Amino acid sequence: MRLVKNPDRTIYYRPVFEHKGSTLSADSGYMYEDGIGRQFFEAFDNVVITQPSGTIIYSDKLHYDAAPQVATLTRNVRMVDKSSVLTTNYLTYNMRSKVGTYTGGGRIVSKGDTITSKNAYYFENTQDAYFRNKVVVRTPDVKIYTDTMRYNSVQRVTYFFGPTNIKGNKGENLYTEKGNYNTATGVARFSKNNLYTEGSKFLKGDSLYYDRATGEGKAYRNVVFVDTVDKFYANGGYGLYKQSDESITMTDKPLVTMVIKKDSTSTSDSTSAKPAEKEEKGKKSGKEKSVEKKKSKEEESFKEISPITPVSKDSVSATVKPEPQVDSAYMTADTLYSKVIFLKDYKALDFKLDRNGGLIEEIADEDYGDDDGNENTDSLSISGNISGLSDSTQTDSVHIEGLKSDSAKTVIKQVKETSKTISKNNTTPPKKPAVVQQEKGDPNKIQIGKTLAADSVLRHRTVLPKGNESDSLINKALLVAKSPDSVTTTPKDSAYLDTARTRIIKAHYNVRMFKSDLQAVADSVYYGMADSMFRFMGRPMIWAEGSQISADTLYLQIKEQRLDNMLLVNSAFMVNAVLDTIKFNQLKGRKITGFFAGNNLDRLFVDGNAENMIFVVNEEKKVITEMFHDRSSRIKILMENRKIKDYVSIRKVDGKVYPLSMVTNENEVLPGFIWRPEDRPVSKEDLLNRKREIPKDINTPAAGSSAGSKSAPKDPVTEKKDPKEGIKTEVKKPADQKTEPKKVNQESKNPVKEESEPVMETN
Repeated sequence: MRLVKNPDRTIYYRPVFEHKGSTLSADSGYMYEDGIGRQFFEAFDNVVITQPSGTIIYSDKLHYDAAPQVATLTRNVRMVDKSSVLTTNYLTYNMRSKVGTYTGGGRIVSKGDTITSKNAYYFENTQDAYFRNKVVVRTPDVKIYTDTMRYNSVQRVTYFFGPTNIKGNKGENLYTEKGNYNTATGVARFSKNNLYTEGSKFLKGDSLYYDRATGEGKAYRNVVFVDTVDKFYANGGYGLYKQSDESITMTDKPLVTMVIKKDSTSTSDSTSAKPAEKEEKGKKSGKEKSVEKKKSKEEESFKEISPITPVSKDSVSATVKPEPQVDSAYMTADTLYSKVIFLKDYKALDFKLDRNGGLIEEIADEDYGDDDGNENTDSLSISGNISGLSDSTQTDSVHIEGLKSDSAKTVIKQVKETSKTISKNNTTPPKKPAVVQQEKGDPNKIQIGKTLAADSVLRHRTVLPKGNESDSLINKALLVAKSPDSVTTTPKDSAYLDTARTRIIKAHYNVRMFKSDLQAVADSVYYGMADSMFRFMGRPMIWAEGSQISADTLYLQIKEQRLDNMLLVNSAFMVNAVLDTIKFNQLKGRKITGFFAGNNLDRLFVDGNAENMIFVVNEEKKVITEMFHDRSSRIKILMENRKIKDYVSIRKVDGKVYPLSMVTNENEVLPGFIWRPEDRPVSKEDLLNRKREIPKDINTPAAGSSAGSKSAPKDPVTEKKDPKEGIKTEVKKPADQKTEPKKVNQESKNPVKEESEPVMETN
């Protein structure tokens, strides 16, 4: 050490000083006192401070205030302790409290985590750091963007106190305004305005837990899940999302909402014209079609040469197409489970239903294949283990039309950035005594300038999240999910089929569904989005058009977001209450097939030992006059304006007529009759807050029921001979229906038409 003296101070070259256990060294420096006796030390170039704890600080310049033990270090500052490396160009460090503060930009590297910000406070004793102003955290797995954050380098836990985005390298994003994230384990716990997004999927809840290692996200209270590609959204009290199979399990009053299109007019195509007229329209000869085609071409050629284009009567409506009106269908259960599967793994059910009824066949009992395998739908700490549907439930599947590809655009555009991976710099120097030998300068001085410059550019380009982003994003996603689909053509090549995916939904226990004009209950439901078909199992029951419909298994299909058809298999039964009495019109068969038009029932076909029991009403007096009971191979029911327009009996076996005075409790209902209006959901709120009570004997009416199962009808009171077929006709009591049958000629006393083949007739 060489001394150079001048009147004001003494300059030391390559000095080494010791102060209260710490060593200070540099290429040059000097000491001085101010007017009140405070001592200061100025050091220049290759400044090194070594503390007894092993912490070493490097810089180009040092100003040291001896009394409070505060060191101000500038240019190429690097502080190394046992767990972290801090770099900046301006650091104030209290050697007594071991607290460092940097302003103007800096970074801390700890065990693979690199954190940069404009300002920060570092507490060496607790290994905590507080960051402010454009905070960016980079790890091998995620990038974190926030404005205020605390970080513990021992536990590697980050704490957030404002809008924060955590972007994973798997495409997921976590948003919160309060919570913490462990960069070592990948576990996040959030408690304010939380949102998890992955591509087109959104999961929101008052509390959010996410484990990056397993790819599982759990949301608690006010949970909302949305998939904008599949137009699927659900909410409940608890939700579990699994990234591996893109599945969501929801409990605690879960609710799935599906969009159903309404027709633009109140009168649908199928009800505005008589069924016979519609069928005739579809039976035009080839000659008629060719004439129409020729006429169309002539009209087009006229338009091309005519100086004045004739105005079509539909031109106004054709120019402006109003947005289709939509209705919502809600479904709830004890547990709702949904996942995405490959389309090729979805086994379609094609019943080849014919809106005209098709051929009459003897239907043997057969298995419709409802088993969906042993899909495990364990929902964590949900009450009981969920292992798919019952044994009779199958993972059915569907046609690919209307399926949307996974490459569809998402509502949120993920911020993509690239950054160099920061190698671990966890050099922990051994604890050194306070001084004897001078430390060399920092060998990383050149690299410090480059990294700080790169961090400055990174912070400048960083776009921090704003407040309340979770509500904004989830609302946008819901708008997309609720909007009706546009008609698109789905490719059918093998490459598409190998990669295409579709969503399925399973509902377990106490399933209830509500739509303004259709309600349903069942023990379990399976739904595939590819063919939009519901499979209701476990004592299913549907209410539509004032009718109660039940069967062992029930299928309901939606096409182009409109109710299209339904199929009731085994023990199919339809009931309508008559007027305000406890008399019921009834339909029974092995199978009932129904078709919708404008989301309203348009026609029904009852096949396989078909029976009906109809009460005839005097429309003027509003009283029941008699009861008919028919048996046939098929019964066809035509609906119009939500009322039964006509019954058509095909291949009648027998028919009986009963005067009302001879109708008894024994003959007024068909075997297997059940009437349970108390099970019918009446609103969305009722759907969530009430479950149906299933009696031990389903055929025994519960308290408050109007009727229960009764024995087969006996001893017809009146018999008639049909002059054409010589069939006995006796009257029995009908089943429930609020809609009255077609008005009957009192003289003929037979409201049911007969046909030899399934061709629809109208009066």
